[in-house]
Amino acid sequence: MPEWLVLTLAMLAACAVVVVVTLVRHRTASDDEDPTETPDVIEYMTMWIGVVYAIVLGLAIAGVWEARSAAQDHVQTEAVALHEISERVRVYPPDVRDRIRDDVNAYVGHVVTTEWKTMADHGRVTERGTELLDRVRADVTDYEPRSDFEAQAYQPLVDQVTAADQARIARSESTGATMPGVVWFGLIAGAVVTIGMVFALQIRRTTRELVLAGLFSALIAFLLFLIWDFDAPFSRGVAASTEPFLNLFPGVEG
Repeated sequence: MPEWLVLTLAMLAACAVVVVVTLVRHRTASDDEDPTETPDVIEYMTMWIGVVYAIVLGLAIAGVWEARSAAQDHVQTEAVALHEISERVRVYPPDVRDRIRDDVNAYVGHVVTTEWKTMADHGRVTERGTELLDRVRADVTDYEPRSDFEAQAYQPLVDQVTAADQARIARSESTGATMPGVVWFGLIAGAVVTIGMVFALQIRRTTRELVLAGLFSALIAFLLFLIWDFDAPFSRGVAASTEPFLNLFPGVEG
């Protein structure tokens, strides 16, 4: 199911729940009930519950967005390190240079096609990707420089391999969800309490109040969907992309 459809259904469902509960409550209310007589303490509690929940939502959104940005930074770091390897091996003999570049391209091609889909579907990197990166490492570290010029390029190349490996490990650790289950429980429970307090204010069945209550509940549903969408940096709508690899290795098919 497309994510935009999930969002639409969630917002419509939130609005529908508020409207239905309001209509049912209005019909079952006693004749002598006066909706204008809402205790001040309830209004005060409702205000502070809304403020506290808004802060919690803001912190949750900031947290998942930071995790998503960090995941994209890992991809950028890995792509740049591999590109540096491809460029710096120009000082090596043609056969060594071409072998290293071919292995780098094979690794990048695997990442942007097979491995990226595996991360999105299963939340992990592939063993084949690890093997291909190990081959690049062996190509770089096993070569014995034959001149001072090649020797000067050797250590920076090893450092770039290390940087790519570290970025790959960080990318692997970023594939899963970042929000613990207990936090999700708090967010959903907070949404129920916050929307429930609307009924504590004895909302009436006027068009204006129903529209405002529906929009309020739809906004909360949208923010919860936004947190859920950002929560998995590689598998949902606003996900980290393979663009850094494709920009630096334009010959690789994404």
